[in-house]
Amino acid sequence: MPALRGVDADFGPGGFTAIMGPSGSGKSTLLHCAAGLDRPDGGQVLLGGRDLARMPERDLTRLRAGAFGFVFQDFNLLPSLTARENVELTARLSGRPPDASRRDALADLLDLRDRLDHRPAELSGGQCQRVALLRALVHRPDVLFADEPTGALDTRSGGRVLDALRHAVDHDGRTVVMVTHDPAAAARADRVLFLRDGLIADTLTAPTPAAVLDRMGAR
Repeated sequence: MPALRGVDADFGPGGFTAIMGPSGSGKSTLLHCAAGLDRPDGGQVLLGGRDLARMPERDLTRLRAGAFGFVFQDFNLLPSLTARENVELTARLSGRPPDASRRDALADLLDLRDRLDHRPAELSGGQCQRVALLRALVHRPDVLFADEPTGALDTRSGGRVLDALRHAVDHDGRTVVMVTHDPAAAARADRVLFLRDGLIADTLTAPTPAAVLDRMGAR
């Protein structure tokens, strides 16, 4: 059975969409296709009229580095680098000077300013995830893709990550697409897409935790 079957979804600017569904429903596949990490066997993935599914890999790599930001359940921080160096790595590899003022402003928002010179082993899981989020946001991506960003965090740490995602939408006009299994996390979004067997089975706008749980129970 295909991972996705005829899925048609629009992620508009300045919107926050949560994607939910049981294991194997196609959640991560949808996110990966939308982000240009996987190429679909059919259909289109359009960003500003450009089809990511047919874009040369070199152009796609450049697009992902500039237009997209990524946060996953695994923090993917280099253990030998400090938080500051992890955040600035992408800019340095591309030959761009790091934007120190934006980095520091985001670090203040994420309560990380006094942790930037620490290595990942010296940080808590919540702090590591916030460093990963800082790294994803510092270059001003148009779209931020988050795959279970709070899955390994306690409630307080997860709440701070969700606060930052919500701030990126409400104050910076970013688009956020987040896969989650947590009804409370999904309720922070503007809408929730429920997937089942590779199809969008339902959509919920202005979600609340209770409404999300109700829809999940109805599936």
